[in-house]
Amino acid sequence: MFQAVPAGMMKTKKKGSLNMNELGNKIARKRKDIGMTQIEFAEQLAVTRQTVSRWEAGSVLPDIDKIPDIAELLGVSCDYLMKDDVTEEGTAEPAYRISSLLQETVGKRVRLQFFDEEADIDLYNTVCTVVGFEGSWMKVRAEKKKGTIEKLIPVSSVLSVEYVQEDE
Repeated sequence: MFQAVPAGMMKTKKKGSLNMNELGNKIARKRKDIGMTQIEFAEQLAVTRQTVSRWEAGSVLPDIDKIPDIAELLGVSCDYLMKDDVTEEGTAEPAYRISSLLQETVGKRVRLQFFDEEADIDLYNTVCTVVGFEGSWMKVRAEKKKGTIEKLIPVSSVLSVEYVQEDE
């Protein structure tokens, strides 16, 4: 049975506060805008696809320590994600800029070396092609025995880039 609440005691939503559904909508919209699947997005954040689905549905909130990573990956501010009254236009551009030297690797065959603690086993000692950059992420494509793989890797995990001649 429902109990009537006197008008003076009703809780009103504070301006700029968090709405789970709106947060989920923002995450889904921006993820789709950058052309990333839920699986790719989940891999970059070290969560499951189901977790991303629950965030986007508004049934659960991301852990607070994930919000900066989500914002960076989507190229928006934490305020944009967490507050209903902050528009996308009011957000700063992502702080991460890819140098012109790295931009020159797009379309080239390279071998990537990673910092030890961030090594990517799928790309270890593998010739790959740099597809492009998105914020602080690098998209690469590699031919493996099981077929072609495409991965997004954090640029910060790359120690060095070696250009590979076409005949290798």
